[in-house]
Amino acid sequence: MKTELELLEKRIYDDFVKAFATYELLKDDDFILVGLSGGKDSLCLLEMLAKRAKIHHPRFKVEAIHVRMENIRYESSTTYLEHFCQSLDVPLHVVTTSFDVSDTSLNHRKQKQPCFLCSWNRRKQMFNLAQELGCNKIALGHHQDDLLHTALMNLTFQGRFDTMSARLQMKKMALQIIRPLCLVHEADIKRYAELRGYEKQTKLCPYEHDSFRTGIKTLYNTMEQLNPEARYSLWNALVRDGKLVEDY
Repeated sequence: MKTELELLEKRIYDDFVKAFATYELLKDDDFILVGLSGGKDSLCLLEMLAKRAKIHHPRFKVEAIHVRMENIRYESSTTYLEHFCQSLDVPLHVVTTSFDVSDTSLNHRKQKQPCFLCSWNRRKQMFNLAQELGCNKIALGHHQDDLLHTALMNLTFQGRFDTMSARLQMKKMALQIIRPLCLVHEADIKRYAELRGYEKQTKLCPYEHDSFRTGIKTLYNTMEQLNPEARYSLWNALVRDGKLVEDY
């Protein structure tokens, strides 16, 4: 009889492979750079990609980047991430950068929130390294709950119905953003991380409870209490409206 870990790994991997087929996320000769924050989602993503890469069909390469932000107390153990990547035979690039919280250059009308600036600067480092290495894709560890929460947040605060794409072709560079965990439930990743013994981040982001996303999660949980099928209703609406793939 299979253990809970084995059953959970199979369910996550099956959803992971299904996402590749459904949204055409993977092709022969892809060179993928994984954004490795050190949280459970990115660790799971890298593990699944490394496992898939050993099958050799399709053939693709995987490397990882961990961006350290000097002025934000949001850290993972670099030693742990190095050992984790070595165990998967995945090269790891560690980049250190920082940003000015008072920076208004990205929006002259008002000061941006630290979460936006931190995320923007992390993405900038990922894009720079991806182009330097010759990667054609960047993989991010957003799961299905992330995409559903984003859809609700955009609908509530922006008056538009869309979300983060499973596959996004960048307009100004020859790079695609892919989210291979887009069909995986957060609860499965959380339990898998516990059973696999993933090391938790040494310091959490000081702004993690300051955003609207925390309230949206509460709203989403209420929706699931009202209708256990709410997840699938919202997801199917995104599929019907073509919100999960953006090509230019």
